[in-house]
Amino acid sequence: MLVICYAIMVILPYLLCGINSAIIVTKIKTGKDIRTMGSGNAGLTNTLRTQGKAAALFVLLGDVAKGVLSVIIVSLCFQYIGGIDVRNVANGYEWTLYASGVFAILGHVFPVYYGFKGGKGVLVTVAVLLAIDWLPAVILLGIFALIVAATRYVSLGSCIAAALYPVAVLIFGIIENNPSFIANTIFSAMIGGLIIFMHRENIKRLKNHTEKKLGQKTPKAD
Repeated sequence: MLVICYAIMVILPYLLCGINSAIIVTKIKTGKDIRTMGSGNAGLTNTLRTQGKAAALFVLLGDVAKGVLSVIIVSLCFQYIGGIDVRNVANGYEWTLYASGVFAILGHVFPVYYGFKGGKGVLVTVAVLLAIDWLPAVILLGIFALIVAATRYVSLGSCIAAALYPVAVLIFGIIENNPSFIANTIFSAMIGGLIIFMHRENIKRLKNHTEKKLGQKTPKAD
């Protein structure tokens, strides 16, 4: 039965998180593809810049919902199909939640429904991490907020928080004597690496001082 659980852990988060709220909301509102607008990213920040606050709110709710649901459903499958409570740290199966998070983010950034071109995965990642283990996620969210407040660069806050996330998971795993802390750290490093990889163009713009700051408008036209 565990084979079924592992299959669900891989497939369900990928397919569920491949449903892109930014693409859907913008298509309904304008009839256009958000990937041809602004920065070209199918995510919350570009939606806010090109479509406004109301559209961005729907994107936020959609991305958070699919991220949280992915982790919850995988957890329930292991509990009721595999007979393992993965949230009980002592069982040593908490890594399955981190693994499901990796596939959830892969689904968002490389969605099969949209030609493998999605968003950068920050909002979905936040939702997934909060659903896995809220404490390190909240700490990293606080660091992200402080960096964005100080610099107004969302991309900079995202990359720094992503880089620090596996460090936080490792520290908490050692403190809690978590038997799966090594696997947790590896998968959390994959999550952080994905986020940084998806921000590679932002990193170039940050170096060149051409990155747009939070609140800086982008024209709605193509």
